[in-house]
Amino acid sequence: MKKWILMAALMAGLSAGARADDGILLQRIVSLESRLTELEAKLAPVLEEERVKGVVKQQKALARERMMMDAEIYQRHDLNIIEKLYQTINEDWTSENARKAVDILNERYPRANRTGCALLYLGQMTSGNEQLDHLKAAIERHGGCRYDDGVQVGAYARLYLAMRLKKDGKHEDAAELFEEIRTAFPDAVDHKGQLLTIHLKGME
Repeated sequence: MKKWILMAALMAGLSAGARADDGILLQRIVSLESRLTELEAKLAPVLEEERVKGVVKQQKALARERMMMDAEIYQRHDLNIIEKLYQTINEDWTSENARKAVDILNERYPRANRTGCALLYLGQMTSGNEQLDHLKAAIERHGGCRYDDGVQVGAYARLYLAMRLKKDGKHEDAAELFEEIRTAFPDAVDHKGQLLTIHLKGME
């Protein structure tokens, strides 16, 4: 009888010890998971920054490809003219020469990459119906054009047009454009190397 009592006491002690060990192990696991969550939270901004850098690099590569396409469409002489016309617009978009340069680009070089960039530039700088016309033309006819920093004309023009429409009280039309940017152009960037989707926060 005493033998069974001693064995029962021993088993109870072992069981209690095992439960104590399990409790300590559980506490360590919880502590480790907590530290891992904190580490992930700290690393998240760094990882996102590196991801965006990769996206910008990719967008710049696409821009180079788009600009090289002009060499397959136009002769070297025409390419030089296109660039001079674009720089004329870039120097002073309000001048009469700039207006003439836009007309020449549209009429003689409608497929040029710089033509799309010029229209988007004017869409940013002008106002009223003129601004709407430039932005819509940039989207409809020159969406695939790109600046050398990776900015895509079609995506960036949508952002400006959406902001303009929202300002005019056309919230549903603006919302459609915001959604297009989010779904069709998730990797589109601005001239500072930020994702366009960042600009959507607080706008919708």
